[in-house]
Amino acid sequence: MNLSLKGKRVLVTGAGQGIGRALAKKLADCQANVTAISKTESELISLKSESPSINIITKDVTSTDIKELVTNLGPFDCLVNNAAVALLEPFLDATESSFDTSFDINVKAPLRISQAVSKQMIQHNIKGSIVNISSQASKVALRDHVVYCATKAAIDAMTRVMALELGEYGIRVNTVNPTVVMTNMGRIGWSDPNKAKPLLDRIPLHRFAEVEEVVNTILFLLSDEASFINAVTLPIDGGFLST
Repeated sequence: MNLSLKGKRVLVTGAGQGIGRALAKKLADCQANVTAISKTESELISLKSESPSINIITKDVTSTDIKELVTNLGPFDCLVNNAAVALLEPFLDATESSFDTSFDINVKAPLRISQAVSKQMIQHNIKGSIVNISSQASKVALRDHVVYCATKAAIDAMTRVMALELGEYGIRVNTVNPTVVMTNMGRIGWSDPNKAKPLLDRIPLHRFAEVEEVVNTILFLLSDEASFINAVTLPIDGGFLST
C-alpha cells in the first residue's frame, strides 16, 4: 500500500515526545514535509537531531497568537492535533483550574489551530486531512478521569461537526481513540500489574497499544488511501469497547 505522503505538508502538535514525536519521525521517513510544534525546546532540538528534515517550532498551543503563527507557517495538507494534558482527579475533588487548563489545551487549542489550517486549505483548494487525537476515555468512564474524559468527548463531537462542515471542501476530519499507549509515560503510569490488570482484563488482546500501532493508523488516515473515511472515531483499543 502506498500511503502517498511524499511531499505532503504536515503540522503535528505536541511533537516533542510520545505519539507526536514518533509520528513526526515516521512522517519524515515517508518523505513528508513535517512541522513539529511543542512548548519544550529541548525535546524539539533532540527530535531535530534525529530527523534533520523536520521543521521545529517552540510554542505553547494555548498562546494567544497561535492562529497567526500557524497561518504564517502554512498552508498545510494535513494536521494532527496531538498536544494534550491529563490532569487526573476524582470527581468530587476536580478543580475549576484543572477543568480550564485541560479544556484550553485539549479542546480550545485544536479548535483554533484547525480553524487556521482549514481556512488555508480552503483558500488554496487543498483536499486535506485532519486527525484529532482522542482516547477511549471519550467512550467509557474511567476513575479519576472526569475532566480528561470530558475533553476527549468534546474532541469527538467537535470532529464530527468539523467533518460535516469541511467535507464540502474535500477536507476530511477523523479521530483516533487509543487505549493506554506504551509511551515512556504510559510505561511509568501502567507498569504496576495491580493497576493495569483490571483494564487489561477488559481488552480481548490482553495488552496495551504500542506507539507504532497508533502512529500507523494516523498515517493511514492522513493518506489518500483513506480518501473516503470521514467523521470516524476510530478505536485503537484491542477490542476494549466491545466488552
